[in-house]
Amino acid sequence: MHPQAIATYRVQLTPDFTLHDAAGLVPYLAQLGISHLYTSPSQQAVPGSQSGYDVIDPGRVNEELGGDAGHDALSRTLARHGLRRMVDIVPNHMAVTSGNAWWNDVLKYGRSSRYADLFDVDWDSSEALWPNRVLLPVLGDQFGRVLEAGEFILKHKAGDFTLHYYDNVFPVEPASTAALLARVATRLDHPVLAFLADSLGCLPRPGAADPSARRYRDQEVQADLLARLCDEEPAICRAIDMEVERLNNSLPELGEFIDAQNYRLAHWRAADLDLGYRRFFNINTLAGLREELPKVFEAVHALPLQWLAQGEAHALRVDHPDGLRDPTGYLRRLRAAAPEAWIVVEKILEPGEKLCSSWPVEGTTGYEFGYMVQGLFVDPAGEQPLTQAYHEFIGNEESYNAVLLASKRHALSALLGSDVARLTSMLLNICEKHWRHRDYTRAVFTQVVTEVCIGFEVYRSYVRPGSPASPEDQEQIHAAVARAAAANPDLDSELLQFVEQLLLREVRGQAEQEFALRFQQLTGPAMAKGLEDTAFYRYFRLAALNEVGGDPGQWGCSVADFHRWCSEARAEHPQSMLATSTHDSKRSEDVRARMLVLSEMHGAWLQAATRWRQRNARYRGAKLDANTEYMYYQTLVGAWPIDEARMRAYMEKAVRENKTLTEWTRIDEAYEAALHAFIVHTMADEEFIHEVESFVARVLLPGRLNSLAQVCIKLTAPGVPDIYQGCELWDLSLVDPDNRRPVDFAHRARLLDEVARLAPAQILARMDEGLPKLWLIHTALGLRRERPDLLGGDAAYEPLAAAGSRAQHVLCFMRGDGAVVVVPRLSAQLVDGTRGTGDGPRLDYGDTTLALPPGNWRSRFEPERTFSGNVALADLLHPVPLALLVKE
Repeated sequence: MHPQAIATYRVQLTPDFTLHDAAGLVPYLAQLGISHLYTSPSQQAVPGSQSGYDVIDPGRVNEELGGDAGHDALSRTLARHGLRRMVDIVPNHMAVTSGNAWWNDVLKYGRSSRYADLFDVDWDSSEALWPNRVLLPVLGDQFGRVLEAGEFILKHKAGDFTLHYYDNVFPVEPASTAALLARVATRLDHPVLAFLADSLGCLPRPGAADPSARRYRDQEVQADLLARLCDEEPAICRAIDMEVERLNNSLPELGEFIDAQNYRLAHWRAADLDLGYRRFFNINTLAGLREELPKVFEAVHALPLQWLAQGEAHALRVDHPDGLRDPTGYLRRLRAAAPEAWIVVEKILEPGEKLCSSWPVEGTTGYEFGYMVQGLFVDPAGEQPLTQAYHEFIGNEESYNAVLLASKRHALSALLGSDVARLTSMLLNICEKHWRHRDYTRAVFTQVVTEVCIGFEVYRSYVRPGSPASPEDQEQIHAAVARAAAANPDLDSELLQFVEQLLLREVRGQAEQEFALRFQQLTGPAMAKGLEDTAFYRYFRLAALNEVGGDPGQWGCSVADFHRWCSEARAEHPQSMLATSTHDSKRSEDVRARMLVLSEMHGAWLQAATRWRQRNARYRGAKLDANTEYMYYQTLVGAWPIDEARMRAYMEKAVRENKTLTEWTRIDEAYEAALHAFIVHTMADEEFIHEVESFVARVLLPGRLNSLAQVCIKLTAPGVPDIYQGCELWDLSLVDPDNRRPVDFAHRARLLDEVARLAPAQILARMDEGLPKLWLIHTALGLRRERPDLLGGDAAYEPLAAAGSRAQHVLCFMRGDGAVVVVPRLSAQLVDGTRGTGDGPRLDYGDTTLALPPGNWRSRFEPERTFSGNVALADLLHPVPLALLVKE
C-alpha cells in the first residue's frame, strides 16, 4: 500500500455537512497531521439521510451532499494539501424506498424485472396464496382495515399508474391495468387501446421457473404505447382518470387490483415472522444485495472504483461484509479490482477472535483495538465489589452470560423471526430427503435453528460455496452445536449432529449448501441485535465495558495481554485501523475513560450511588426500575455536564433498546413518562446535582489522564490511528444521534493555531478546554509523518517494564529502535482526588523507575529535556503526564 498512512479522520457527511464543507476542513486536517480524510458514504442515499448507509443509487454522488461538484471540489482540495481520501462503501444492502429505481422496477415487473436477481429475494419462499411476490410490511394496520379506511389511492398520470399509501408510492405492473384499459377502450370505442388492453391481458404471469424476460420487454413496449396514446389523445387520459376514480370508490375491485401486483402489502409486524427478502438486521427498508453476482458487484462498485482509478480516492472502508453470502469471495474480487487500494473492513472481532487470514485486506476498522486499550484502565480490584454492588442495587443476580443468551433468544424470536422461519423451512425440506431426520415437527426445527444460532460466540463462520470448512470454522461450528446441546438436553443429539454436518458442508446437495450459507447470514444479525442492541442495554455493572467489539462479561485486560496483542497486530495486520470512538460507539472514548475510573474508586462510587438512590426515591414512582436508575447515574457521571434534553433522548433510546419494559415497536407510554419525570425532577434538584458535580470533580482528572493515555497509545501502537470527528478535544457524546451533532471545527482550528505558540505548561493549564489532547495528537502525528521507521507499519514493537512499587501504574513500550512511549494507567490511586499543581498534574509514582534502552532520549513533548539510563517516573512524567521519547 502506498503512500504510508499516517492517520485517518472520520467525518459524517449529511445535508448539513456536505462534501463542500469537508473540503473546507482539509487545511485544518493537514495542519493537524492527518493523511486520509475518511468520509461516510457519499453515494446517492435516501433524501435527508444522516448516515449515508441507506443508498438508493450507487452510481451517483449524493446530490444533497453536493453531487459531482462537491466531490470534485473535495478531490481538488485534498490533492492541493497532500491528503488522500478513504471512502465508505455499502456492498451489503440498499434502501428499498420509492426513490430506488432498481427496487421500483422489481416491484413493477416482479420476477421478470431485469433487476430481480440483484436483490436477495427468495421468490420461492412466498406463501402459496401469493406466489412469486415480494412481501412489503409497510402498513400501519391489517390490509383489509387499511383498504376499508380508504387509505389506498390509485393515481394515474400520462399512462403511468401508481398506488399510494400516505408517503409510500408503489409502482403498478402494466399487465394489471388490462381490465381497466379494456373498459376505457369500450367506452371510447378505441380499437388501438382495445388491442393494447387485450395484449396486456394475454401476458401470462411468470412462474417460479420462468421469470420471463420477454414479458418484461412486452410490458415496457406496451407501457410506452399507452404513454404515446395519452399524449396524442387527451380524451384517453381523461377517461382513464374517470376509471381510476371509479376504482378508488369500489373497495372490492381496488383490493383485487392491488392483489394483482408483484408485491403483497401487509402490516409492518408481518416482517417479524414472514419476509421474502434478506434485510440489514431487522430494518425492513434495507434489502440485501447479491454481491456474489458479477453484475451486482459491477453496478455497486463502478463509482468508487472509478474514483480509485482517477486518484480521487485511495482507500476503502467496507461496511458490514459479514452480511454477504461469501465475504471471502467478495473481498478477493474487490482486491482484484483495486489492487493498490488500502482496504479495511468493518468487522467486529470478538475477544480472542482473529480476522480471516484468507481476506486480502489490510485489516479492520479497529473495534478490537478499542476494546483492548480501554481494558488497560480497568482496575482488577474493582471487579468483585462492583459486581456484587450492582446485583444488590438491582435486586437480581443474573449473570452477564444469562443476559446475553436471553437477549439473543429475544432477537431471534421477536426481531429476526422471518429469517428463522426461512431457515426452518429449508431445514424441514432437507430432512424430508434424509429419512432419519424427517419425523420432526416444525417447532423442533425452529428450536434447533434458534439454539445453534445462539450457541455462536462470534458473529459468524465463513464456510464458502464448494469448499470445505476451515479449521477455525470447524472449531466455531462444533462449539456452537455443543453449547446448543448442553443448554437443551431434550433436543435429539442425532438431529443436532446432522445440522453440524450441514453447516460444515459435509452433506452434499444444492439445498444443503444453501442452508449452510444462509445460516451464516443469520448468526451475525443475531449477535448484533442480541448483543449490541439489547444485552449492552441490560447489564450495567460497569457501563464503559458495553462497547462494540467488547465483552461486558470480561473485566479489562492485563499489560501482558496488551503487549501480546500489539505484537500480533504488528506481525499480522500492521496497517489495520486503531479506533477509540466511531459513529457506532455506545459512548465516546472520553465518556468511557471517565467511567473506567469507577473501577478504581469503587468504594466511593458505591456510597454515592446508594445515597442517590435513597435521595431520589421521592421521584422514582412505581414504574422506574433499579437497573435503569443505576445506568442513569453512571451516565450522569460519565457525560457531565449534560443538559436535560440530551439525557432524556439518550435514556429513552436506552430503555427502548433494553426491550424489557418498553421497546421501539411496543412503547409503554406510562413507563417512559415515569422515566422522563424522574430525569426532569432529579436534574432540577440542585442538591443532587451538586453531589453529582462533586463526585465528577473527583474522577475528572484521572478520567482525562485515561483519555490522554489511550490516545497516546493509539497514535503510537502498531496500526493506523483513526480520529472520530471532534474527538481531538474532549468529547462527551453518547450513542447516535448524540455523537453526530455538529462539530465546531473553526474553534478547533483556532486552538491548533495557538498550540504552536504555547509552552507545555501553558497547554496543561488549559486542560478544561481539551488543549492537551489536541496538542498530543498534533505532536505524535508529526513524529509519525517524520519518522515512519519508528511508528510505521514495519517498525518493531518491544514491551518495556518499569520497576518499583507502582510499576503496574504505567504502560511502556518501544517502537522501531528509537521511540519510547510511557503512559499512566490506574492513575486515580496516584492523584488522591486532587487536580494537580499549577504546572501540571503530579502523580505519586513512589520509587518506580524505568530503565531506558541504551542511548540519549529526547522528549517529543518537551524538546529541551533528555533522559538516559534508569529514570524515575516521577521525573519522567512531570509536568507532562505521559512521555514520547525519541533516541538521538
